[in-house]
Amino acid sequence: MAAISDHSGRLIPTFLYSSPYTTNRLFDLDALVDANYHPLHVSPSPSKSSGGGDAERTKFVIPTPKENIELYSPAYYAACTVGGILSCGLTHMAVTPLDLVKCNMQIDPAKYKSTTSGFKVLLREQGVKGFFKGWVPTLLGYSAQGACKFGFYEFFKKYYSDIAGPEFAAKYKTLIYLAGSASAELIADIALCPMEAVKVRIQTQPGFARGLGDGFPKFVKSEGALGLYKGLVPLWGRQIPYTMMKFASFETIVELIYKHVIPTPKEKCSKALQLGVSFAGGYIAGVFCAVVSHPADNLVSFLNNAKGATVGDAVNKVGLWGLFTRGLPLRILMIGTLTGAQWGIYDAFKVFVGLPTTGGVTPTPTTSVSKE
Repeated sequence: MAAISDHSGRLIPTFLYSSPYTTNRLFDLDALVDANYHPLHVSPSPSKSSGGGDAERTKFVIPTPKENIELYSPAYYAACTVGGILSCGLTHMAVTPLDLVKCNMQIDPAKYKSTTSGFKVLLREQGVKGFFKGWVPTLLGYSAQGACKFGFYEFFKKYYSDIAGPEFAAKYKTLIYLAGSASAELIADIALCPMEAVKVRIQTQPGFARGLGDGFPKFVKSEGALGLYKGLVPLWGRQIPYTMMKFASFETIVELIYKHVIPTPKEKCSKALQLGVSFAGGYIAGVFCAVVSHPADNLVSFLNNAKGATVGDAVNKVGLWGLFTRGLPLRILMIGTLTGAQWGIYDAFKVFVGLPTTGGVTPTPTTSVSKE
């Protein structure tokens, strides 16, 4: 039985490619050259023999281009996790200046009256270096969040689809996207919350700390360890609707683009065009995300800035209209760009390791079982 080729010379860790199954059995290489071969088929998995015969179990196998990564295998989820780290960590760190101005506009609107004046105030008081204050907790926090967000989304999307069955999963696919993304974000925010709390305090309280190294212990000393999670419920309130909109609208928008805008089927489009669709779909989805999650974003900034503050305090001081509108134009610009870039990076990484891009028309599974 042939072993999967060694990828130790690559930059990507070998665990992303390894599989306990043999190449020939797993990907049915003889069938790949058959003109009638369908890309999604059921293939028997090897199992240990017991007693007088071999017990066979079947599994869905989807071969992928260039690299031997089986969809929905541990290697597949590992690749999606790494892609999530890159897409969320790098993009959030890149827009730190916008995030910094937005947070200060939410906390002190009298001083930071607009986006332009906000940048001028920061430049005058803190210099160019001040625009990247809090970039370390941003990078670490959103890398952890991205790992859980994308990795668990792929897992829960498959898990809920299996529970629903092929017919209902296809019929109610938007509900699958919503449930999968909500479940993933519930976990992802637990990973993000401590770094988000420290980041907001560093960015909005002048002189609090230079960065994560002195800011984290100072925050814990002031608020206690549990204080790192003081903003968790508002964070869920911001991020879960945001992520549900992010994934469900993206999947729907991409499918509509391939159906009504691009005359060529997705599988015949170039990878560059597919990645362009991913960015465009992500940007449009990001605009919806910003509007849906903005009130909770104002709450998170208020609670993490003021010691001992409550949601009631925020509503009384900011007002309901302020929660929905304060800093919204800048956040639409930031989140639209951010979400488009995230989907572009995520799908680019998937293409790099030989996986298909996200979204579009999914082939219908067949029920035939290949014979050994």
